[in-house]
Amino acid sequence: MHDSRLDKLADVLTTHSTKVQPGEYVLIEGFDIPEEMIIALIRTVREAGGIPLVEIKQNRIQRELLRNADEEGLKLIGEYEGYRMKQVQAYIGIRGSQNIAEMSDVPTEGMRAYEKHWLTPVHFDIRVSKTKWVVLRWPSPSMAQSAKMSTEAFEDFYFDVCTLDYSHMEKAISPLKAMMEGTDEVHIVGPETDLKFSIKDIPVIPCTGERNIPDGECFTAPVRESVNGVIHFNTPTLYQGTVFNDICLHFENGKIVNASANNSEKLNDILDTDPGARYIGEFAIGFNPYINNPMLDILFDEKIAGSFHFTPGQAYEDADNGVRSSVHWDMVMIQTPEHGGGEISFDGTLIRKDGRFVLPELEGLNPESLLSASGTD
Repeated sequence: MHDSRLDKLADVLTTHSTKVQPGEYVLIEGFDIPEEMIIALIRTVREAGGIPLVEIKQNRIQRELLRNADEEGLKLIGEYEGYRMKQVQAYIGIRGSQNIAEMSDVPTEGMRAYEKHWLTPVHFDIRVSKTKWVVLRWPSPSMAQSAKMSTEAFEDFYFDVCTLDYSHMEKAISPLKAMMEGTDEVHIVGPETDLKFSIKDIPVIPCTGERNIPDGECFTAPVRESVNGVIHFNTPTLYQGTVFNDICLHFENGKIVNASANNSEKLNDILDTDPGARYIGEFAIGFNPYINNPMLDILFDEKIAGSFHFTPGQAYEDADNGVRSSVHWDMVMIQTPEHGGGEISFDGTLIRKDGRFVLPELEGLNPESLLSASGTD
């Protein structure tokens, strides 16, 4: 039996996220997802007048390519995929996984070669900067388990959060964007956290379903050498197939000078990938009302209501502070009371306390306001 939720999601991705226009080439890339979702996307792209191209991939095969990677082979793949990416006007990437740790035994040198020759040139240098794009996960028993939910309950949650009324969020986010654009110093405090940095003159990008689904964040980047202080992240993070907990970073003049975690050796190995990996390329405030707890999936975790994320590595071109790296690692801090609370201030003015926006012009981004606009009590 056909699931109408697939059509609704495909419509969001085609008409809202990528706004496909007649004659545009659209690359649909799926990792371990049902063929029914690919078919739904092909149909909606064609209904919009676009021309669909499809690439189907599997994570186990991807692992094998990288585990004993030949650098010249990865370079050729990157050149091939880069050429194709240059030909399309839009990209829709849906990434499923039956095992979140599938890449955990890929050697560091294999991941570095992948990032250098494939990920960075194809996705950061071409896709992010030159196409209309959106990426999202696909619900699986593995994701449901990470979220500590039944498979059926997680599927319901997934389709609710992915088809949120993002048009209302677009309106509610405008005051936060304007406030961040006028801010010099950001001060963040919380348990074992006291961090200051400048965002002066760095562009601010509101995210309401055009690039990620689910969405709900507003990002910029710190002035490269302005970060000072300490942050102790309270949210687990999955990177290169390894789960990290209790990450604590100390900064001096923008650089991470000390880093520890449950796996400090591998953490520092990643941060030593290149010089840019020890600087911060993104600062973002999250506020999706449906997402309240971490589930080891960054496309969800970075949007948690009452959270922010701080990102060692590559800056985005549209909010560029000059940091260049093959690493881009979103690390999440939740500041709701049940996670220890905390405060964010802009130029000495408190704007969010314990995960809730406290200024009247920002209250539309609190969970009850966004849920009410979506018709959810």
